[in-house]
Amino acid sequence: MTDDLGVLETAALLRELTAGLIGAAGFGEALDRLVRITRDAVPGIDCCGFTALRAGEPVGVVASDPDRAELDDLRHGPDTPAMTAIRRREMIIAGGLDGEDRWPAWSARARALGVHGVISTPVDVDEQVIGAINLYADTPRALTPRHQLTAMLLAEHAGLLLAAARDREREADRAGRIDDKLLAEGVVGQAVGVIMTQRGCPAPEALAVLRSAASSLDIPLREVAERLVLTVSRPRDN
Repeated sequence: MTDDLGVLETAALLRELTAGLIGAAGFGEALDRLVRITRDAVPGIDCCGFTALRAGEPVGVVASDPDRAELDDLRHGPDTPAMTAIRRREMIIAGGLDGEDRWPAWSARARALGVHGVISTPVDVDEQVIGAINLYADTPRALTPRHQLTAMLLAEHAGLLLAAARDREREADRAGRIDDKLLAEGVVGQAVGVIMTQRGCPAPEALAVLRSAASSLDIPLREVAERLVLTVSRPRDN
């Protein structure tokens, strides 16, 4: 019965992660949701963190408990469970940090912050970003084989969801660059200015209106812009 409950808890965690991370606006928000959902959903874990590297260099740290974020931050030194997991490409477990000699300085900081056990698991996001998800327990020997299985499944699932978040972020950046280029072009920029004046809305919203009109009329965006500019610039009969 206890094992069945563990399976159900893990399945519920993965479902919640999927729902939460799919709706994230970007990679940073996805990481925030990942650590918060994991902390709240995994029994025996009172803090969760994520250490991220891009092209081999530290690029970010996210923690469900900001007061313990330094435990995931490689700027405090590379000798950490997270970095060991990333280097070895394997799960790293320390059920009790008293007498732990693999990361003496890190372990001392962890104990001072009330952390007495850790599981760090490598997460592959894409060809540029890798990281480790870190599960922390506030009591010694609280981490069990069930936590290890959960960490393994969590890392696999989170890697896929974070990769999707990175793709969405890149696509949004690309779309933003395209929008900037369009707004800089004469007739489209003029049409956007017309809509902004008529509706009292910002440029992105005005461009979205123009795009919607082009889609509805099934004609190119530039042609819609030209028609709009021509319409408003045409002299009116008295």
